[in-house]
Amino acid sequence: MPPGPRPLPLIGNLLDLGAQPHRSLARLAQRYGPLMTLHFGAVTTVVASSPDAARDVLQRHDAAFSTRHVPDVARACAHDSFSMVWLRPCSPQWRALRRVCYAELFSPRRLDAQQSLRRQKAHHLVSHVARLAREGAAVDVGRVVFTTALNLISCTVFSVDFADLDDGRVGTAGEFMDVMEEFACCVGLPNVSDFFPAVAPLDPQRVRRRLARVFTKLYATFDEQIERRMQERAAGEPPKNDFLDVLLDYRSTEDGRGFDRQTLWSLLSDLFSAGSDTTSVTVEWAMAELLQNPSSMAKAREELSRVIGSKAEIEESDINRLDYLQAVMKETFRLHPPAPLLLPHQAETATEIGGYTVPKGARVLVNVWAIGRDSKVWFEPDKFMPERFLQREVDFRGRDFELLPFGSGRRICPGMPLAVRMMHLMLASLLHRFEWTLPPDVEKNGLDMTENFRVVIALATPLQAIATPV
Repeated sequence: MPPGPRPLPLIGNLLDLGAQPHRSLARLAQRYGPLMTLHFGAVTTVVASSPDAARDVLQRHDAAFSTRHVPDVARACAHDSFSMVWLRPCSPQWRALRRVCYAELFSPRRLDAQQSLRRQKAHHLVSHVARLAREGAAVDVGRVVFTTALNLISCTVFSVDFADLDDGRVGTAGEFMDVMEEFACCVGLPNVSDFFPAVAPLDPQRVRRRLARVFTKLYATFDEQIERRMQERAAGEPPKNDFLDVLLDYRSTEDGRGFDRQTLWSLLSDLFSAGSDTTSVTVEWAMAELLQNPSSMAKAREELSRVIGSKAEIEESDINRLDYLQAVMKETFRLHPPAPLLLPHQAETATEIGGYTVPKGARVLVNVWAIGRDSKVWFEPDKFMPERFLQREVDFRGRDFELLPFGSGRRICPGMPLAVRMMHLMLASLLHRFEWTLPPDVEKNGLDMTENFRVVIALATPLQAIATPV
């Protein structure tokens, strides 16, 4: 097996994890190497922390490691038995869900057809920020981007907005944000059931019970939309041609059956939790880094002024001409990957990697945060420097293992094509239409860049910034 720190009796290496596991594991990798073994309670875990080790896990031995380790919390409401995230890739249900999402939600054809919807949501975002600017109010960057992403997904799936940007935290946006925060907290909470599977049926920390309450709220929201659509269809109303219509019309080629209600609930939970949270967190980190690095902010805004000119709204076709803006997003992905350890894999068979054996049943983590901060891979790795990507062609879509914010292989994030388009469009729109500064007290005391470790790493203190129209 790969080397690693000596485990203590019973608890193994649990004390080595700390409050920021991605950072703790990166420090251990500096001592024990890019492929190391740790024992968390009764569970053997192998951690890959270099581009080559990540390639071994996600590409060279993709078949052996494509099964996910299912955390105990994901078993709430039997979510793991219906969710595309946790189903085994050899199952017909996983293939059916993956196929319909790729073909009808994330394919280039579908994404191109929905450009006007994304442009409309970006317009609503800019209009809301302009109103706050007129009132002299600070912008809660994460919240406004979250609400915009939430409405984009809800319109794509249900043809309705789930929230109003002007409601703040008191409206539907705030309620849904609270649900998503509780979801991320439950899934990201270290759970004794995952380290000692024998006690998992007892749910000693009540984490599974907490997530079940979250699912109940989400399922009620989704059910309301599904039932309304069924009634509209029964009344003979014309189809909306959105993703819900696609899901309701789906019939398997094998047996002619459609998706049952539980499968719809789980799929929609995956789409909304992953799509809204990761987008808002990434744009918030990008804005925080730019506000901390005025020269980078100036370069990004100068490029927008030069390429876009006086045009009020940015088109998605403009993004390809914004080299520096794309470099800003890549640098944000490098320093702040949304899921720093990706989602855990599990070894289906004993597999040899780099002269070591990864035993069957071991959990396998890929520390993409550590890869992004590796001084052997990156010059001055802790410095925010988008210029590095103007001199070096690195792809973040799973081909170059130095930068893996969305993973790679058959378990790569299926929503990446939509997320990338929306992140670039929202960040470009905010930078093009406004100058940004920090509130005086934050400027004086410094911006708090402390991380809040969950499945998705967010700023512990939400970013507040002052927008000035240009």
